[in-house]
Amino acid sequence: MKHSGVGIASFVTSIVAGVLIFLLVIIAGVLEVSTPGGMDEESIAAVLIGLFLFAFLGAELVALGLGIGGLIQKDRKKIFAILGVVFSATALLITLFILFLGLAMG
Repeated sequence: MKHSGVGIASFVTSIVAGVLIFLLVIIAGVLEVSTPGGMDEESIAAVLIGLFLFAFLGAELVALGLGIGGLIQKDRKKIFAILGVVFSATALLITLFILFLGLAMG
């Protein structure tokens, strides 16, 4: 059996988007700490960080959908589809937890 192309796409998309979300959170933290009084919520940097965060969360949702599509394909190996679903769901849950934690503290 061949590997599912949709599963491979899910795996790659979930890894790339997850790493980019992680880097974005690090960048936001550094900007918050390095700016006296904290980062202005209406600055261009804050707006861009928010837009990129939603874009990468959208990419994680796409990866989740691709992974589910890879899981329902017949006569294909499903390891990459499983990994794509697990990685994208984990990244989504952790990111949403961090967002809600930030909202609760702020």
